[in-house]
Amino acid sequence: MTIHQRLLLLRKTLKLTQAVFAEDISISNGYLACLEIGIRRVNPRIIRLICTTYNVNKRWLETGEGEMFFKTPGDKLDKIKDIFTQLDPVFQDFVLNQMDGLIHLQNHQDAKNSDSEDG
Repeated sequence: MTIHQRLLLLRKTLKLTQAVFAEDISISNGYLACLEIGIRRVNPRIIRLICTTYNVNKRWLETGEGEMFFKTPGDKLDKIKDIFTQLDPVFQDFVLNQMDGLIHLQNHQDAKNSDSEDG
């Protein structure tokens, strides 16, 4: 699949018309049509606009590798919440303690990295 085909697939996945998609990334309908059928090259500026506007994985758009969209922090939090509520209270406490430990470790690493940058 080419980048042009992935662009068309993305627009259809989002259920957007060419007019709306084009307007959202500040290009004309005609220019978008040329991109989708491969007459025009999808340049880095267009890629950046698409990825920023629609939370698209740049690697997927350029190469087809990976997922189409990046997961949002909200998606991750929803998954964590779903899993956490399925755990017994003892395991919930264990998860919370592990998370506290990770924050402590992260803060220690941040302080260590900050010290090495200052030195």
